[in-house]
Amino acid sequence: MKYTILCVGKLKDKFFADAVKEYGKRMSRYGKVEIIEVADEKTPEHAPAALEEQIRKKEGERLLKHIRESMYVMALDLKGREYDSVSFAEHLSEKMLQGNSHIAFIIGGSLGLHPAVLERAQETVCFSRMTFPHGLMRVILLEQLYRACRIQKGEPYHK
Repeated sequence: MKYTILCVGKLKDKFFADAVKEYGKRMSRYGKVEIIEVADEKTPEHAPAALEEQIRKKEGERLLKHIRESMYVMALDLKGREYDSVSFAEHLSEKMLQGNSHIAFIIGGSLGLHPAVLERAQETVCFSRMTFPHGLMRVILLEQLYRACRIQKGEPYHK
């Protein structure tokens, strides 16, 4: 199984980078994890809506360049479907049984994802209605992928 995490922006905090590295290492038992970062755009405070749309579009174009036809794409979005850990693991298992051996997750920039990216995704997923720093969202996503893999294999996991 291959997982690709496409995200806008680089990790700036060492503690997030360390956690991402740790979960990447743990995930290596279950499949290959690739993280692709695309450049983010500087967003001025109180930017007009038109500028925000331009920023989302630029970031979206950068993300779309990395999406392959063979990927099953799950975009992280506040309007997406919410799962608990067990149902998330079951959902991923279902996708694998349907022949999806490469799942990509997309984490947008501070303004969210452009509609073109959401349209390309086969589904949207919401991990929480709360807003998280991008680095923390990567950690949460990797931790939940790791947890899902353990659940799928019948291995113990912290409840």
